[in-house]
Amino acid sequence: MFFNNHNHENMSTQTAKVIRMHQVIRKKSGKALFYKIVFIATAFLIAMFTAIGARAQKFHGKYFNNLNNEGVILDGYDPVAFFTESKPVKGNPNFQYSYQDAIYYFASQQHLDMFKTDPEKFKPQYGGWCAYAVSLGRIAPIDVNTFSIVDGRLFIQHNQRAVNGWNKDVTGNIIKADKYWPAVSSHGGKQITTEEEKGFLNNTDPDGVILQGYDAVAYFTHMKAVKGRPEFSARYNGATYWFSSEQNATMFKDHPEMFAPQYGAFCGYAMALNKLRPINPEIFDVIDGRLILQHSEDAYKQFHKDVSGFVKKADYNWPGQVKKQAGKKVKFDKPAKPANTEPK
Repeated sequence: MFFNNHNHENMSTQTAKVIRMHQVIRKKSGKALFYKIVFIATAFLIAMFTAIGARAQKFHGKYFNNLNNEGVILDGYDPVAFFTESKPVKGNPNFQYSYQDAIYYFASQQHLDMFKTDPEKFKPQYGGWCAYAVSLGRIAPIDVNTFSIVDGRLFIQHNQRAVNGWNKDVTGNIIKADKYWPAVSSHGGKQITTEEEKGFLNNTDPDGVILQGYDAVAYFTHMKAVKGRPEFSARYNGATYWFSSEQNATMFKDHPEMFAPQYGAFCGYAMALNKLRPINPEIFDVIDGRLILQHSEDAYKQFHKDVSGFVKKADYNWPGQVKKQAGKKVKFDKPAKPANTEPK
């Protein structure tokens, strides 16, 4: 791994806590060990298929809904109560009704009858998924306390961050969510590329993950490459970021411009030569608070012959690459060769 911090004073630092867990393995007879292995394997398979079955319920039928393991939408809350009582009210399984592949619970028979009369009026938008997430081309779970009713339509968000994003442009976000929902739902909630994101250029894998899944924040806080996990993720400027912890994901969401890699996570040295090249995520620099990655050991060494000069050239070349390549399938250039031309 190669790392240089050219502005340590401007970097965020954290105290890393390392917890080492040791397992004590005791000797057992061959027969006892065999049965233990069979038992563990069986339990694992049961758990795995149970989890798959539970998730599959969300894909059951024609409609893509945010359901619990029993096929209940809105976490069991009464959809009518959001309108009549202006607050979330827990429903009762004794008052339930199935509509568009989802089971609804109600607080009373009266509310159930109201829903049956006009379900389109009371149902949550976008299958009960986070409205703001849908406006960004993906899904997220919900917190019923974040609900709002706009023009007679029930919208629910994931958390306060989503509420804040939604409220910045409610009308515009509704237009986007309405536009993207058919594609989001048909893709089972998987992130789609929105019109807004087509203006960005990123070095991502086929699933849209940048940095080969490495944690962008860890380069700053741990000063090393740390593999991220898909359960801790964020979307920024057309790329999906993975993080090693919820804390790092939150830090990124608060200030993505601080942690996002330069030049769309393409090789910094190659960009200085006006080329698009892949990276080795373990070869990087933090220069004046900017994360710059390289393709290889040789690229790293060449870059460090004139760091400030190559950064200037890369900064000069990057806007032209974005204008030329954004929205297209990325094709890497052949290995870069030093150029004699200087930016004008």
